[in-house]
Amino acid sequence: MARVRSAPFLALALLGAQAATQAPGYETREKHDPNGIGKFYMGREIAHVMGHPAAPWLERTEREKEEEPAKVITALELKPGMVVADVGVGTGYFAFRMAPHLGEKGRVLGVDIQQEMLDKLKKKAESLKVANVEGVLGTITDPKLPEKGVDLVLMVDVYHEFDHPWEMMQAIVKSLKPGGRVVLVEYRKEDPTVPIKEVHKMSEEQVKKEMEVVGLKHAKTVGTLPRQHICVFTNAP
Repeated sequence: MARVRSAPFLALALLGAQAATQAPGYETREKHDPNGIGKFYMGREIAHVMGHPAAPWLERTEREKEEEPAKVITALELKPGMVVADVGVGTGYFAFRMAPHLGEKGRVLGVDIQQEMLDKLKKKAESLKVANVEGVLGTITDPKLPEKGVDLVLMVDVYHEFDHPWEMMQAIVKSLKPGGRVVLVEYRKEDPTVPIKEVHKMSEEQVKKEMEVVGLKHAKTVGTLPRQHICVFTNAP
């Protein structure tokens, strides 16, 4: 015989489900790192956003040696036909490296909150004659991605700058197809020799904590890069 659950039991279960997705909240501190905005999320200070005038730094020749982007592309396990969102796309440094792996039916949705960056992305796509990279103008709380329409969301050295990480991640999770993945590439905070400002680094532990609170499960961390983690998460049950 089927077991009938009482109304109080169901109410408690519902409250538990709501608590699991409740925003951790933000904290403002007067004393903070000058490279941060003074706003803290789950104990971590949020960094200042890199503005579009600094776009040339994204395309610096040293980046190939410092970050070894080919290893990132390998770790993504891209397949033809996939829809990939490059959130914080900037000038498309990774978008144009991913595009050839997705084929004619796949595409890269390059999300940025700065129209100036998207103008550069469009100009570069036209110059390279790449048809499967398109820009998407997002906001600080919403990347404007199609609901359940994305196979993979990539964020390279950008998540730590989100003004509203909880809201952004809620929207990103909604954009994932069943079995979708979120990949964060962040400078290793555990390594003091990495020559990056502290608020622009994230520890693997912190990344896991912030992804798990929005319901994502840690699949693996790839440690092949000289200075960064490649942290992979999924919405798979």
